[in-house]
Amino acid sequence: MINPSVPGWIDKFFSEQKISEQKLVIESDSFYEALRNTGFVYGHIISLNTKLPIPIKGWFKEEVSKVALFNSLLEVYTVTKKDLNWKEFITESVSFYNEMHPEEFNLFKKLLPKNSPSLTLEKFIDERVQTNENIISKNFSHLVTNALLFIDVLAFRQYLIHGTIPEKYLKKIEETIVNIVTLALKVKTNKSQYDDLLIKLFEASIRYSKFSKNSNLSIETLELDFFTHELEKNYLIDMAGMALWNDGVLETNESYYLYQLAEALTVSDAFVNQSIQDTNLFISKHKKEIPYFNYSNPVKHFYDQTTQSVVTLIARNRTRLVKEIVQSKELMVLLAYSTSRDLDEKEKKKIKKQLLDICKSIPSLAIFLLPGGSLLLPILIKFIPTLLPSAFNENLND
Repeated sequence: MINPSVPGWIDKFFSEQKISEQKLVIESDSFYEALRNTGFVYGHIISLNTKLPIPIKGWFKEEVSKVALFNSLLEVYTVTKKDLNWKEFITESVSFYNEMHPEEFNLFKKLLPKNSPSLTLEKFIDERVQTNENIISKNFSHLVTNALLFIDVLAFRQYLIHGTIPEKYLKKIEETIVNIVTLALKVKTNKSQYDDLLIKLFEASIRYSKFSKNSNLSIETLELDFFTHELEKNYLIDMAGMALWNDGVLETNESYYLYQLAEALTVSDAFVNQSIQDTNLFISKHKKEIPYFNYSNPVKHFYDQTTQSVVTLIARNRTRLVKEIVQSKELMVLLAYSTSRDLDEKEKKKIKKQLLDICKSIPSLAIFLLPGGSLLLPILIKFIPTLLPSAFNENLND
């Protein structure tokens, strides 16, 4: 089982998926349809489109995003090249990311000079799936930033064809997506609490251009003839459809906008129909799991997301964590006391200090050592009784 948070996961992916034994050449239409079904295009990934299934239950969102992005790059490589040379794919991917980084996204500053190509690509992908620097905004904008990850796939295709990323390609596609979403929200009949938020998130998530409002914006001013491949066109339609989604109901003027956009892109009505149907089905089914549709305020959202991350970390490190706690006799006594009476300030400080010492010995729990990490300790303490053996719980009843 690969672990996307540990170096070497790309090579393990190659081995576990038995890439050298599989025929991976696929057509672009089936590739895009499969990718949309995984949620990658929508920014909420529910599965991985790999030849051999990879269970993602218990993974962090960023871990899922990393493998999904990598696998999407691999697939668009096979679609474009009609073949797969693993070493060449890794080399091309590294060269691609080396070329595409903007001024604010200079990845090589963070890379070690002697990394293997696979490890270098891992670092690129790891940085790419990061969202905003502000940790609260980072968790909230996850949906939109990940939806824009498909831009990497489209740009990589251009790189494979031309040997370089066409000038202004990244800037152009980002600006077009934001403008298409802006137009979609303008024609939307039933405004929701998310509409203004959505455009702000798109604006915050673009990396290669500076957003500027255009008062004369229309489909005619978008210069859509710049996009000639069906992958680009289909993606733009889906982004517009996602912006228009409102409990599965499209008003007449909203549908007209989608079909007008499709006509300008020379996309068939059949694809628009399918896009509407698939978008509605996906969002309706997964709405409760998508942070964007469950936003109340950034602090609460941050706390909810962080709690889930901490719970996952505790579960992954359960055995070692229990062992360390059991070996600390004073900590065990204090934890037992805490269930039957309020601890005084001195005792609380001792628990905090000893738990932080334990977290130092488990690299995966380094989140507790970061500035403000001690605020997460109550979450850890909450789950300790369920982690510890029954003998401990029996002592609590004495």
